Amino acid sequence: MSSQLYTLAFQAADPGSGIMNTVIMFGLMFVILYFMIIRPQQKRQKERQKMLEGLKKGDKVITAGGIHGTIVGIDEKSLLVEIADKVKVKVERGSVSGVAKEVEAPTSK
Repeated sequence: MSSQLYTLAFQAADPGSGIMNTVIMFGLMFVILYFMIIRPQQKRQKERQKMLEGLKKGDKVITAGGIHGTIVGIDEKSLLVEIADKVKVKVERGSVSGVAKEVEAPTSK
C-alpha cells in the first residue's frame, strides 16, 4: 500500500511530464506528416515546374482537359497548340498536364 501512495505522490509532484509527452507526440506526428505528405508534394511540384519550363516547339502535350496536340508557338504564359490540321488553340502553360510519350510499335521479324 505504501508503494502505491509513493507512486501517486510522485506522479502528482511531476505534472510537467504529461505536457512533455504531449509535446513529443505532436512533434512525432508533424515529422511523420512531413515525410509522408508535405515532402512528396513539394517534389511533385518541382517536377511539374521543371516540365513546364522545358516545353518547346514540337513537343506533343496533353492539356488538363484531355486535348492532345503539338506545340507550334510559345509565349511567356501561353502556348499555341495544334490539335488537328490547321486547327490551333491557345492554352495557358499551367493547363498542360503532361508531355505525351511516343510509343514505338514493336517490330516483327
